[in-house]
Amino acid sequence: MEVRYALSPQETKMLDTDRLRQQYLIPSLFVPGRLQMTYTHVDRFIVGGAIPTSEPLKLEADRKETGADFFLERREIGIINVGPQGIVSVDGVEHILEPKDCLYIGRGSREVTFHSADASNPARFYFNSTPAHQTYPTVHVAISKAEPQHLGAPATSNERTIYKYIHQNGIQSCQLVMGMTLLKPNNMWNTMPCHTHNRRSEIYFYFDMPEDGVVFHLMGEPQETRHLVVRNEQAIISPSWSIHSGVGTSNYTFIWGMAGENQEFADMDAVAMKDLR
Repeated sequence: MEVRYALSPQETKMLDTDRLRQQYLIPSLFVPGRLQMTYTHVDRFIVGGAIPTSEPLKLEADRKETGADFFLERREIGIINVGPQGIVSVDGVEHILEPKDCLYIGRGSREVTFHSADASNPARFYFNSTPAHQTYPTVHVAISKAEPQHLGAPATSNERTIYKYIHQNGIQSCQLVMGMTLLKPNNMWNTMPCHTHNRRSEIYFYFDMPEDGVVFHLMGEPQETRHLVVRNEQAIISPSWSIHSGVGTSNYTFIWGMAGENQEFADMDAVAMKDLR
């Protein structure tokens, strides 16, 4: 498991492109037959991906980093399948995840394994995990059962559909909030006008992008903005003091995960366009 330490806004604005990418970009989440994880000290998120092929992949704790005997001893996790059909087994109970389905697993579940329905066309499980001090039940929500929220307009190039999975009025959790945004064709902008929320950090995972497509992800303090070039199936660590917005060379989909002081989806500090630099 790779470990990332947190930096302040003052340190971040001094970074060149390579150091900025090393600090905030997670470039490789999916390797066939392996489980890849990055641990960030920004709200102690663990971000990961799993492609099970001929053998299942077991979610195991890194005792050096978590101090736990099993992964969910003091954690919760949200999993979204971004590939073909797959199966997540939780203490012997199997949950079949179709593309873009979500599974939440609460603190205390001892054994979690990832399987593909077809090893020749494997599932691609993306997950966010955060510390938890309370236990909530395991819940599977299919995208067909999630309530879509349609926002934006073609005039502002941000017509999109938001699916909220883990939140106050959906799957209950200790602190993790998680969902997915799908931009419609010919729309490229996300989260603009932008905002910060100094009470929560966020992880963005971009996917459903063409091979030659990129997203220019904007980050940094509103008056000290920076950008990162993000490609398909890469993730961004967004600390609480940073904006998190982007524009792509085509439409795309992204998964957002949040953790921090509260679970209020609308708890945002709006940034006026005139104040951006």
